Amino acid sequence: MNDDRDFLGKEPLGKLLWRLAVPTVLAQLINMLYNIVDRIYIGHIPEVGALALTGVGVCMPLILIVSAFAALVGNGGAPRASISMGKGDKESAEKILGTCFAMQLVISVILTVVLLIWNRDFLLAFGASENTIEYGVSYMNIYSLGTIFVQLTLGMNFFITAQGFAKTGMLSVLIGAVANIILDPIFIFGLNMGVRGAALATILSQALSCIWVLSFLFGKKTTLRIRWKNVNLKPELALPTLALGSSVFVMQASESVISICFNSSLLKYGGDVAVGAMTILTSVMQFAMLPLQGLGQGAQPIISYNYGAKKKERVRGAFYLLLKASMVYAVVLWGAVMLFPKLFAGMFTSDPTLLEFTGTALRVYLCAMFIFGIQLACQLTFMSLGNAKASILVAVMRKFILLIPLIFIMPAILRGNQTMAVYMAEPIADILAVCFTVVLFRQQFKKALSQI
Repeated sequence: MNDDRDFLGKEPLGKLLWRLAVPTVLAQLINMLYNIVDRIYIGHIPEVGALALTGVGVCMPLILIVSAFAALVGNGGAPRASISMGKGDKESAEKILGTCFAMQLVISVILTVVLLIWNRDFLLAFGASENTIEYGVSYMNIYSLGTIFVQLTLGMNFFITAQGFAKTGMLSVLIGAVANIILDPIFIFGLNMGVRGAALATILSQALSCIWVLSFLFGKKTTLRIRWKNVNLKPELALPTLALGSSVFVMQASESVISICFNSSLLKYGGDVAVGAMTILTSVMQFAMLPLQGLGQGAQPIISYNYGAKKKERVRGAFYLLLKASMVYAVVLWGAVMLFPKLFAGMFTSDPTLLEFTGTALRVYLCAMFIFGIQLACQLTFMSLGNAKASILVAVMRKFILLIPLIFIMPAILRGNQTMAVYMAEPIADILAVCFTVVLFRQQFKKALSQI
């Protein structure tokens, strides 16, 4: 296999972004199917579907934490490997890859132990009620056993995409998603396993994806290969990786914290119906977010490689293409949600009470989604340039400084409908965060380009 990744610095940007972004966007959409398909099937279990959906929905903070640790390593290591490739230093890039692989093995073991021992305590703290806790525990007891597959699949797949093997990266998640779609109804309904069947289908599917990813990265077709001599925890490689990946970790882990805050507040004001609706809102938000992250992953090797190769105009051009594409997608999806909220809600539940409530909540919760393409494009570009501090600052501003306080402040202000006031915290935080991000990005992007 030819090692040459020079096409990242030579091909026309529009063609190149299309070539890399389409597979990564499709991969993110497919990856989203893991949990969303589970929720769709669970929500339609006869008689107990609404409660089961709410119980599994309370598991989301824990699932998001697992994914966040994968992103911590993958998002931190992949841009650094791309920059090294742009400099022509393949050896350093492979050392980064080996270190990231070692970190994910260690993280997987720790997370598995913690989740198996304390998942019930976590779920009760996260908003599970007496009616829903057993569904959540049943799901997490099985899901926890597949933590290592989730870590390695999600985290190592970043390194496949970062090399420009976008189609291979897409296949990594396609294999698992197709398996999940097939296995879910067999285990949930055919074998009458309920939520346990959904969890078992998910971890078996992730195991298949994991085998594919590692076979590629250990094989001969990859440019950067995992070599056992590089599989170690060298601080000089691990610490900069964790620093760069921490922004995405904060972003995804904060989703877990935010989910906890939403669930506890909604349980207080709206009961199990409001918490169940939040499960659906989160699913639709994933539908919005993951393709945007896919666009960013498609642009990441272009921006990182050309930044390392000191090609200023290609870096600038790649960002503006990413920005335009992200904005178009966000606006189109926002329009669809605003026009047909019950269509999206109906994918997850047939319960008339939950369906009616969620249709209204969606319009409130996602009313500012049309501007979120700007937020993601800027934040992912920060990461592509290796600017860890700015990326962390943006993530912290949106989630911790703005959104979490607003979840508790809004019901105190809008007492007429405190449940909807909780949902309103999301769009207000989004608007304020985008304004902050744009100001910071203009300053930092200009500075980064001036250093080339």
